Amino acid sequence: MKVLHVIPSVSEKHGGPSYALVLLAKASQQQAVEVTVATSDDDGSRARLNVPLGRPVERDGVIHFFFRRDLLPYKISFALTRWLNRYLADFDIVHIHALFSFSSLAAARAARKRGVPYIVRPLGVLNRWGIENRRPLLKRLSLRLIELPILRRAAAIHFTSESERREAANISRDVAVLPSFVVPIPVEQKNNGLAEFVQKFPSIAGKKLILFLSRIDQKKGIDLLLNAFAIVKRGEPNALLVISGNGESRYIDSLRAQAAELDISSDVLWTGFLDPADKASAYAAASVFVLPSRSENFGIAAAEALAAGVPCVLSDQVALSDYLQNNDSALIAPCDSSAIANALCELLSKPEMRARLAKRGRQVAAKYFSLQAVGESLVAEYNKISVRSRRNK
Repeated sequence: MKVLHVIPSVSEKHGGPSYALVLLAKASQQQAVEVTVATSDDDGSRARLNVPLGRPVERDGVIHFFFRRDLLPYKISFALTRWLNRYLADFDIVHIHALFSFSSLAAARAARKRGVPYIVRPLGVLNRWGIENRRPLLKRLSLRLIELPILRRAAAIHFTSESERREAANISRDVAVLPSFVVPIPVEQKNNGLAEFVQKFPSIAGKKLILFLSRIDQKKGIDLLLNAFAIVKRGEPNALLVISGNGESRYIDSLRAQAAELDISSDVLWTGFLDPADKASAYAAASVFVLPSRSENFGIAAAEALAAGVPCVLSDQVALSDYLQNNDSALIAPCDSSAIANALCELLSKPEMRARLAKRGRQVAAKYFSLQAVGESLVAEYNKISVRSRRNK
């Protein structure tokens, strides 16, 4: 089976979606699927990736084709459109990642012309928070005129959690009745030790580390976390909050100002973006991982933390918590500073609870989020779609 993945960008600056694509591709490759990725050379804002254009490039073990991004903000690429129209018929299935994006529209149109079934992974944009807080008027118009027609003609919609599927159904009745499946994002555990993180950031030595690791964005609830940490410090003076990730400089400056107002600046470490090796050592060093998002269609960093055996505090808006119900593998708190603070204080003060959650978190990660588990589930869905497509021809 030959599967083409189409995504607007694979730049690390865009966080989870780019990272997830590679992992999904690797998971299906392990199940003997031939995988190709088509994308633009976008590297965030007005930057471009330093990659060859229009020819196959092996990146993270997966063949990629990069095409020049011509216009912002929808990462319009005319070369990508021409390539899709010429070569898309060589594939059995097209897996489209993103909505409200030029590449999604171009891939869906080319697939329909060539009679190739396509799947759409919405990347969590079909939820109330995203619709109401990111260009709401334009998004509602685009949803009606462009995105819903793309979804109606899809062989299936790929959600990464039941929560994401429920939220999408609440946004549109049309989505509620369309074919869909749930397959989570896999994680690939890389081992690294505490010593490497201490060597890079000496100020963490001897501290109880509360680790936030994700894209720095308003929806991630970092403002709530800073308020929560100010409460935690009263009972845990040895605690240190580590905020890892990148984002818009203006927003980061506002968070730093908030930390100063709360008088916790000296107890907050801003590491910036961490590469895979540094991420692994950050997990090894962490006492607790926290993700207090206001909206999260999955939560890759939380899945990584579980796999690494780091006890987690997640807001109830992190959809990965669907997989953690009734197995005592993480603390789930309302999206509220006081509730998050209480959960963090409980974990930091109870080493036996941290050990229990660490063990059960690893078990959950192995069951649901390993490359093998996800690859088997994803390829099973590909096979169903392929069979239906042959019957309909």
